Amino acid sequence: MTDRRLAVDAWESLFRAQYEVFAEISCDFNDSVLSQAEYDVLLTVTRGDDMSARLRDVTANMLISQPSVSRLVDRMVARGLLSKCPDPQDGRGSIVRATDAGATAFRRIASQHGRSIAERMSTLSDDELQQLRDLTAKLRRPATGC
Repeated sequence: MTDRRLAVDAWESLFRAQYEVFAEISCDFNDSVLSQAEYDVLLTVTRGDDMSARLRDVTANMLISQPSVSRLVDRMVARGLLSKCPDPQDGRGSIVRATDAGATAFRRIASQHGRSIAERMSTLSDDELQQLRDLTAKLRRPATGC
């Protein structure tokens, strides 16, 4: 059985570290044409074949509700960052694709954002980064509750 006090202390430390790092690297979006949420959508979409992804896959990668993702995607379509069409394999689903403008905006910010992340995370060694990645992946496994 895990020591409860240690578990709570570790959780609090993880939460505070995530909050502080996130706040620091969020500055990359202060003067950007993309919000951080729009960047996250484009991150998923640009990694897909033909710079496209199923809307449900975009939603699964976001930390906001499905209706909020749908509204965000619709706003991005209206701004010319994404195109959206029915999913031929799922009549209820949609495929979203980065437009040239969306991909260009994403690449412009991704370069700076990647540098900011690497700089902030440089306090850890490569071995520590691998350990952190492995530990957080272990924590992300499906929970057996709620």
